[in-house]
Amino acid sequence: MSADTYAITKIVGTSKTSIEDAIDGALATASKTLRSLDWFDVTSTRGFIENGKVKYYQVTIELGFKYEG
Repeated sequence: MSADTYAITKIVGTSKTSIEDAIDGALATASKTLRSLDWFDVTSTRGFIENGKVKYYQVTIELGFKYEG
């Protein structure tokens, strides 16, 4: 019987425009050095306020990737 083994890593992405852009940017950066990415889970969402307005969005993401071999 074959069984897969996965690792989980936590990263934080930021964007001045949206939560979705923060997620996309974080995944794009992570995919440059991590292979076999399978899933992600947004574990928290935050933002930074300046002069009463959103300055940037911040998301913490857990990434799951499969061990090779």
